[in-house]
Amino acid sequence: MIFKSNKLLVICGPCSLESQGISFAVANELKRLEFIYPEIEFVFKGSFDKANRTSLSSNRGTGIGKGLEIFSAIKKEFGFLTLTDVHESQQCEPVAAICDVLQIPAFLCRQTDLLVAAAATGKVVNVKKGQFMSAQDMSNVVDKMRGMGASEFWLTERGFALGYNNLVVDMRGFPIMSQFDCPVIMDATHSVQIPGGGSGESSGDREFIEPLAKSALAAGATGLFLEAHPDPDNAISDRKSQLHLDDLEKVLANCLKVWQAVR
Repeated sequence: MIFKSNKLLVICGPCSLESQGISFAVANELKRLEFIYPEIEFVFKGSFDKANRTSLSSNRGTGIGKGLEIFSAIKKEFGFLTLTDVHESQQCEPVAAICDVLQIPAFLCRQTDLLVAAAATGKVVNVKKGQFMSAQDMSNVVDKMRGMGASEFWLTERGFALGYNNLVVDMRGFPIMSQFDCPVIMDATHSVQIPGGGSGESSGDREFIEPLAKSALAAGATGLFLEAHPDPDNAISDRKSQLHLDDLEKVLANCLKVWQAVR
């Protein structure tokens, strides 16, 4: 079991791995924070392929080969558990050989073959709730995961599409999904996205990351998903919805207070 009820689970890293330098910069800060905040269980995340891009010309990242090399280096250098997305069934086995958590992207959360392949690895599976699904709908995903004998799985809220280019988080979703008896995580950075709202890319409102994260913890979330980057405005993806790495400690410290108050 990775999830520990006595710790705040925080999945954190850059949106795209981009490079070993970017990944190490974020991991180094997480290592510093790990010593300051022992109540937090960090899982390092990053994407080797940003397969769901607004534009055909968008940079998709390192690719699976280089990406898995970076995850191996992160584990060796910093000792973190690692998480990454899988988009196709055949990616699950090679990713599971390196990473500890396989993540199912929100748009793919109903893809049974992908869920089956991820569960078959024996690794933890984090399923993001689709932007088109209610919290109640995730009971069907839970039934699939349990039916396939998943060793451990988490559910992650990342906002519901309300109108064009707009995501809204219904805080009722956390107590509803908590009834499914699995960890429920708040993706506080993707929830502030404005999908396709930029010029050929998604935009976002990063000033709302902290209030949404704290609200979710107050509503019953058991973990947080936060993307952080040393220079988000020049990142290859999610420029407007990633946290500045320098702001990460303040956000986590404030969120930890809420988590401790409602436990």
